[in-house]
Amino acid sequence: MPTIQAKAGRLAHRARLAIWLGRGLETHVALPVFALLLVGAMWLLTFRIIDSERTSAAVAARTATQERLDTYEAQMARSLNGIDQTLKVLKYAVELKGAQGAIPALRKQGLLPPGLVFVVAVADRGGRIVASNPEENALDVSNAAYFLYHRDNDEGEPFVSATVADAAKAEPHLHFTRRINDAAGRFAGIAIVEVEPAYFTSAYEPARDGAQGMLGLAGLDGAMRALRIGETISWGQRIELGHGAPGSIALRGGPPDSVARYTGIQRLHGFPLAIVVGLSRDEQFAPYEAARRTWLLVAGGASALLLLVVATISLWSWQLTKARRRARRAQETYAAASEGSLDAFCVFRTVRDARGKVHDFEIEATNSAAEKIFGLTSEQLRGRCLCELLPHYRDNGIFDDFVLVASSGAPREGEWLATARGAKGRWLQRQVVAVEDGVVAIVRDITERKLAEERIFHMAHHDELTGLPNRNLMHGRIDQAIRNASGQESGVALAFVDLDGFKLVNDGLGHKAGDELLKVVSKRMGACLRRNDTLARFGGDEFVILLPDQGQDPLALTPLLEKIRVAVTEPVQVGGQAVQVSCSMGVVMYPRDGADASALLMNADAAMYRAKDLGSNNFQFYAREMNASVEEKLMLLDGLRHAVQETVDGDGATGNRFHLLYQPKVDLKSGRIFGVEALIRWHHPEHGVVSPQRFIGLAEESGLIVQIGEWVVRTACRQAQTWRACGLPPITVSVNVSARQFEESRLVERVAMALQDSGLPPELLELEVTESLIMRDLQKAVDKMRELKAMGVSLSVDDFGTGYSSLSALKSFPISRLKIDKSFVSELAENPDDQAIAMAVISLGHKLNLKVIAEGVETEQQCAFLRENECDEMQGYLFSKPVTAGEIEDMVEQYVATPGACASLRLVACQLQEPLALAG
Repeated sequence: MPTIQAKAGRLAHRARLAIWLGRGLETHVALPVFALLLVGAMWLLTFRIIDSERTSAAVAARTATQERLDTYEAQMARSLNGIDQTLKVLKYAVELKGAQGAIPALRKQGLLPPGLVFVVAVADRGGRIVASNPEENALDVSNAAYFLYHRDNDEGEPFVSATVADAAKAEPHLHFTRRINDAAGRFAGIAIVEVEPAYFTSAYEPARDGAQGMLGLAGLDGAMRALRIGETISWGQRIELGHGAPGSIALRGGPPDSVARYTGIQRLHGFPLAIVVGLSRDEQFAPYEAARRTWLLVAGGASALLLLVVATISLWSWQLTKARRRARRAQETYAAASEGSLDAFCVFRTVRDARGKVHDFEIEATNSAAEKIFGLTSEQLRGRCLCELLPHYRDNGIFDDFVLVASSGAPREGEWLATARGAKGRWLQRQVVAVEDGVVAIVRDITERKLAEERIFHMAHHDELTGLPNRNLMHGRIDQAIRNASGQESGVALAFVDLDGFKLVNDGLGHKAGDELLKVVSKRMGACLRRNDTLARFGGDEFVILLPDQGQDPLALTPLLEKIRVAVTEPVQVGGQAVQVSCSMGVVMYPRDGADASALLMNADAAMYRAKDLGSNNFQFYAREMNASVEEKLMLLDGLRHAVQETVDGDGATGNRFHLLYQPKVDLKSGRIFGVEALIRWHHPEHGVVSPQRFIGLAEESGLIVQIGEWVVRTACRQAQTWRACGLPPITVSVNVSARQFEESRLVERVAMALQDSGLPPELLELEVTESLIMRDLQKAVDKMRELKAMGVSLSVDDFGTGYSSLSALKSFPISRLKIDKSFVSELAENPDDQAIAMAVISLGHKLNLKVIAEGVETEQQCAFLRENECDEMQGYLFSKPVTAGEIEDMVEQYVATPGACASLRLVACQLQEPLALAG
């Protein structure tokens, strides 16, 4: 049995081998292979010839460079020996005739070199030129490198300087020098020969060296004394002389101009010099490149011609064999889709009616994946017609796709939700391609991809935290609701909801607690809505409610809106603590308040801000005049920017400036004015004095509060120092610090600069911060407060009791004073709750060794209560409204020597609007 199987395997192998050999011997296969081998051999020969030519060109370039180096070395040796001989003769003549008689004697004997090229000179031991040819003005070379070298060295060697200009000769030149000694062997001066650098490159021959050749004379320090490249003569560049064998030729592409050259460098005997010769690689290789292009052109033309002939013959041969292969294509296509594939393969034969029209498709072959889709085996499927198995394919477009592919030959794709029993409820994708007398259908299960697309679509159109529709999806639903309402002549309502107090919870308890609160509130609002209503989250604590199919009466929405408001205000347990928020809603109606989604959302936002302005925790229907407040806000913001610029720059040309008023702080026991609070005022050129309530919030939003706050601190410090200079007793000035200003990284630096510039002692400056500001980032805030405390600046907590904090946090604050908020002081005389809060704050402050001050004191009853309960300090209209700096001086002079009780300090209450500090 094993022998029979082995023989069968060998026979099958031989059969496959025979098939492949037969295909290989076909003309359209064998001829291209032979042509490719011939082309390959031809190009191999061409590349070998080109490589040989390149090697020969490189050898020739190196040989030419070596010959040029030898020639230039001989020329430079003769020239330099002549210069050195002149130096020796001059030195001898000086020793024989003296420094001033040497040159005339040599001139008389005709031993001097031509003056047009060479300048011969003698310097005495002091470095002064005493004789020269041609004659030059007296020159002091005592600081020249060549003079200092010979003065300090007696080695008997010549010295060559760098190429430089001097006072005697403006054109740069080289100095060749030798030391001159007197009869006792002491230094007596130097002999000098000056030569222009062009002299050493005059041997440059363009016909031989090319347009990019290089001749040069370099010092052993690498600095070029003379360098000629083409027609350009230069000097001073630095070149790497290298450490190779003397006279060796190397291909280099570095300094001075990065041109690749075959370069040779040779040191000259007897001189601290080396010659540099370079021949451009491109110029030396020009003949080779021309020959290379010729070889490539010939080889390319021959290859193209050969391939064209072979392609023509092969195409004709392929057309002959194409008909034989076409019959096997359907079977080969199906075989290519292996049984292990997850895709289903079905081969169909076209069934036509008597008129030649496609009537159906008969199944010829399937794989196992197709069996699962049909719910039948391959034997059961073979010979069955498509529309017999799945008659509904004639109605859902799949059969029509098959017909189009069979008729036109163009492949088609499609997706559908399967109803066949084997794949019911699954999403399938089909690819139908034409084969001879039929089609092949490839079917893939794409259910997972469809589910992933649905998840991605949901993520793109829904809020990640709450799962509610987001801004993009809401815009689409608003547009659809408007279209439906237009056709049915009904209305659409839209409510823009913003949570009140959410930021306090988010900052005080952390973002995790804030996220949990948003989830609970969103579920409560959603529970109040109908099934066809939409609740969306626009970001942060902003929500939008879409109410389609409404009537034209806005008041009909009141019960629903009140239901939502009440649901939001119910306490929520987050992080083990009960918190409570409310909401402000702006409501618009289509078509009354806007014709599209953008207009409705904008107007609903304006109505929401109106609800905020009216105390929050309410809803407001949109009215046209609400947009006027937005325009007023923009106008104020523009004026605010100009006011900052004019105040800071000190221009004030339009009268649009800030100024400070000061409200006294009084010691309740002594009646003495111990400090003031600086309060900002803005005088608008058109609107007069603008209340801080109107512009401080704008300054916070726009970031201008940082510049304004810095100006207030600097101005208040300067004014307090002015009072000191006038001889007034020390007065502490208090400045409110806003949240944006406190969080700014340079706050401590800005306060230090204000104190330094004004000269005010730090203990006379007090900064007031609020509880909620500190609790935003407790550790960071405490660290910054400690920095200010370390400078000597006092800190107080403003509006104490109105924000969120804890006693454990309070004891860590580096503060010196608590300020009871005026909201607790206003009804202090008759409200027991406010009295209890005030007494608690006073007791708490004293237990923590803090001063307690009450603001907004306007009546004698309030003052008496505070004194009875040992409150330390007060400020308010009972004593004084905010006044100018000059009025403060008068008050201090009047009251500092006459302390008294609150009754004696009472003033007529000012009728002006109550002032507001910088922080609001």
